[in-house]
Amino acid sequence: MTVTLSATEPLERPAHRDGNVLRWLGAYTASMIGDSVYYMALAWAATHAGSASQTGLVLAAGSIPRALLLLGGGVLADRIGPRRVVVASDTARCLVILGLAGTLLLTSPTVWMLIAVALVFGAADALFLPAVGALPPRITAASQLARVQGMRGLATRAANVVGAPLGGVAVAIGGPVLAFAAAGVLFAVSLPLLLAVRMSPLPTADGTGAAPAGTAWRELAGGLRHIRRHPLLGPLMLVVAVSELGFVGPLNLGLILLSEERGWGASGMGWILAAFGTGAGASALLLTVRGHVPRAGLVMCLTVLTGAGAIAAMAYAPSVPLAAGVAVLVGLFAGLGGALCGALVQTAADPAYLGRVTSVSTLFTHALSPLSYPVTGAAVALWGTAPVFVASASLCAAGAVTGLVIAPLRRAELPG
Repeated sequence: MTVTLSATEPLERPAHRDGNVLRWLGAYTASMIGDSVYYMALAWAATHAGSASQTGLVLAAGSIPRALLLLGGGVLADRIGPRRVVVASDTARCLVILGLAGTLLLTSPTVWMLIAVALVFGAADALFLPAVGALPPRITAASQLARVQGMRGLATRAANVVGAPLGGVAVAIGGPVLAFAAAGVLFAVSLPLLLAVRMSPLPTADGTGAAPAGTAWRELAGGLRHIRRHPLLGPLMLVVAVSELGFVGPLNLGLILLSEERGWGASGMGWILAAFGTGAGASALLLTVRGHVPRAGLVMCLTVLTGAGAIAAMAYAPSVPLAAGVAVLVGLFAGLGGALCGALVQTAADPAYLGRVTSVSTLFTHALSPLSYPVTGAAVALWGTAPVFVASASLCAAGAVTGLVIAPLRRAELPG
């Protein structure tokens, strides 16, 4: 039996022609570019304020509150509405970064100052990420969610391409003051766009549309029960958790170690990363143009499985051009699988739990999966890159096979 996902839909209009969606997309893009500029400025300021180990401490500090508070951010998004949370967190990031820029006009950055800013920024991120993920079903029809995921992917790629060079130029011209100020302005630009986005209320499964009641712990427990008991969400979260653990190690730390082992250098690694970004951008563009993928659950599992095979093959590529060609395939198939997974999550979850469901998936993709970095580094030191890439690809493939085995996920469809 085919599982067809549905949600109460606003007046349907193609997402790429919907001014409401485009305002959200503009706000999201500005915020993502601001993120990239902020991290560039933070890394530069930390490097000049302390030692290499202290720089690492500054850059890692933001991940602590992000991991600890993500689930709470999902609860808050469901309780008071995701747009309020997104606006509040973006406002907090804007004020903190502009405040830091003003402070640096009067004094030089210190390690502890930067750590404090990173902690506050990480806490705001913990609120922003689940809330922004819960917005699309409230601004467009369910049948447009795959297209919106593609548009979001394009925005993320554009932010990665534009943000780092923009931050570098700002640092070169005006030092960290100008770079932090530019990031703060970008967050400020997103705010009026977010406030102009029209929201459609989504009723709960019982039709009441009521906000969660009870303590935050009860609401969080209720969200986790909703995932565990749902025939589709539980398997989806399992696929996300397992696949991400096998994906992020090779594509982040593993690629650096592979380039060093083969003597490809920073330029070779840059070409491979650019190729991966090209593939991921192509998958996002495909979803944006097509807007709907039949048999989404099956396609998601097969694309993740194909991407896992490409990850394993990358470790055996004898040259940079071949490795870059494989990286295009990794980006294409992994990007398509990830976007379809996001669309399935948003259409399967009861709207009353969408913030909490999004926070759980975000916890796996943004907070817990980076824990594989030290394991990847230690494994490469012991056995070399090829066995580690193959093991990671096997873990990623295990997530895809799990999805293929579970019938409700394999047969899942997006609204057409």
